Amino acid sequence: MKSRILYEDKDLIVCRKPAGIATQTARVGQRDMVSEIATYLADKEKNPCVKDKRPIEKQPYVGLVHRLDQPVEGILVFARSKAAAAALSRQMTEEQMAKDYYAVICGQDIPEDGELVDYLLKDGRTNLSKVVSREMKGAKEARLRFRILQRRQVESAEVSCQIALARIRLQTGRHHQIRVQMANAGLSLLGDRKYADAQAVRLSEQLGMKDIALCAGRLAFMHPATGKKMIFSVMPEGKSFQEFRQEIEADRNKDSRRSAVSDEIMPCHCAQR
Repeated sequence: MKSRILYEDKDLIVCRKPAGIATQTARVGQRDMVSEIATYLADKEKNPCVKDKRPIEKQPYVGLVHRLDQPVEGILVFARSKAAAAALSRQMTEEQMAKDYYAVICGQDIPEDGELVDYLLKDGRTNLSKVVSREMKGAKEARLRFRILQRRQVESAEVSCQIALARIRLQTGRHHQIRVQMANAGLSLLGDRKYADAQAVRLSEQLGMKDIALCAGRLAFMHPATGKKMIFSVMPEGKSFQEFRQEIEADRNKDSRRSAVSDEIMPCHCAQR
């Protein structure tokens, strides 16, 4: 777990979640980030309470601020106190926490950039979400923006389309939001078996992509205690991103140069993590 920690202090802990691990789960015996961080903190403090099942109030506090879907890799911040959790959650609610993702998408005539505004409805029975009309009961507004960093044409006996590296700014936090909205716009994510169209599924199989091509690559927020701006970025690890590493690194370097103009910003540029 220690190698996944990007930053920690007495108020918060920022880490990198690998693809395939849940952020939090109630399933017995299944790994999740909350329990792994709690164990890490307990071991660090030489406090065995997590392992020997002592009362939960004696366990290290790990406050869940936001989530990533289990197949998605990337940056998560957790609070280490209730006060920090409240402050960070407030930033989430007031859209003051900037969450940027890298994705590899598939489509025809992919635009250079765009904004998607839809209304999503989650089906609790199937754990799937879909785009619905604004008037639908239970529908929630979902907003994101994207821009394309690189693209190429793919031609084969089974597939003819463009694939592109997109940077996505999530403006709301809905269930499976990026996957649902991008697929609805004809810009399916590679590796996505739930929402992608048939062409994207065929291409993913052809390229041997088993994980969703989605990474929470950049997170920015105000420190809950000091008020300083915290910025973290990581290089995606998934196979889908390998051919785009140069473009991603160039994009991250631009972010670092922009961050350097303010002494209130504490960038964490973790190229190898």
